[in-house]
Amino acid sequence: MELNDANLQTLTEFLRKTLDPNPTVRRPAEKFLESVEGNQNYPILLLTLLEKSQDNVIRVCAAVTFKNYIKRNWRIVEDEPNKISNGDRTAIKANIVNLMLSSPEQIQKQLSDAISIIGREDFPQKWPDLLTEMVTRFRSGDFHIINGVLRTAHSLFKRYRHEFKSNELWSEIKLVLETFALPLTELFKATIELCQTHATDINALKVLFSSLTLISKLFYSLNFQDLPEFFEDNMDTWMTNFHMLLTLDNKLLQTDDEEEAGLLELLKSQICDNAALYAQKYDEEFQPYLPRFVTAIWNLLVSTGQEVKYDLLVSNAIQFLASVCERPHYKHLFEDQNILTSICEKVIVPNMEFRSADEEAFEDNSEEYIRRDLEGSEPRGELETQRCCHLFGKCDVLQG
Repeated sequence: MELNDANLQTLTEFLRKTLDPNPTVRRPAEKFLESVEGNQNYPILLLTLLEKSQDNVIRVCAAVTFKNYIKRNWRIVEDEPNKISNGDRTAIKANIVNLMLSSPEQIQKQLSDAISIIGREDFPQKWPDLLTEMVTRFRSGDFHIINGVLRTAHSLFKRYRHEFKSNELWSEIKLVLETFALPLTELFKATIELCQTHATDINALKVLFSSLTLISKLFYSLNFQDLPEFFEDNMDTWMTNFHMLLTLDNKLLQTDDEEEAGLLELLKSQICDNAALYAQKYDEEFQPYLPRFVTAIWNLLVSTGQEVKYDLLVSNAIQFLASVCERPHYKHLFEDQNILTSICEKVIVPNMEFRSADEEAFEDNSEEYIRRDLEGSEPRGELETQRCCHLFGKCDVLQG
């Protein structure tokens, strides 16, 4: 397929038909796209369309189609034909980062996912300059671009949380840390300073706190396999600022929505996860910071309401306390009878309550409610009850 206006127009018409609710129109269009996707320049035509089309619906449709195309075809399977030509692969990698960062957020997210899929196969051996290209964008000062980089990096690095240890994995993480750790730390500090500068600007705070949440997620992924020397050397910077953010209460970021977690809750939830990771895996290095995190997270738990929007925050905060109290050398923090009583009365019992929101969820779909209970996937109602019981069991051991 040649890169010309006629093919772009044809592609536009068939993409539009794939959105038609009438199956007699939609299905033939989907079949046509499937029949031509093996042609050279097909993915480049999609990228050209999502960049230059004047119709935003077509741009989004092209972005979704491109992402799904990459998901189906990028991996090279041994003894099977290459589904994407080498020329198209090179052109895609040369242009997709710039295109992703200059696109509106709805399109940016689709291209970010596509970069992550490509990165899982090609980074770092076949795409060595990916991280360098992304990190240079931190200096842009444009948080639309910066958050695009952070979102893409999160998609790339989150697999470190569940990958089996291997020399290949260590080599990749070492490369990532050498390129990414220092710029990420500098961005973290700069973003916190900007939050203080724009403390009364709600629109700026929303963007900045989205960045801080993504940065905190990246911290978790990069520290999961082992404690990197860089983060050990810079632990004071990270933990001091994490603790400050845990205790922060900006009224502008509080929401009236009782169901959906706000930016403040999402950030504090991730910081609780980060603190729990360090308490579980790197307790010796984390020990100087632990008492202040116990106090901050304890105060967070006893001051947080029963609304559904706090479910994830309460879940992660309880998990942090559970990870702490099961360590023998932290036993002294929980030995006092008054502390155990307070944990039961102020944390465990309130979070075992069957709330009206839980009752409504059960009434709306009892089978789904029971399934989530059995699988442990409900954000707070069932999962927190299990975690509260876990914490209660640990404290009972300590008391004994």
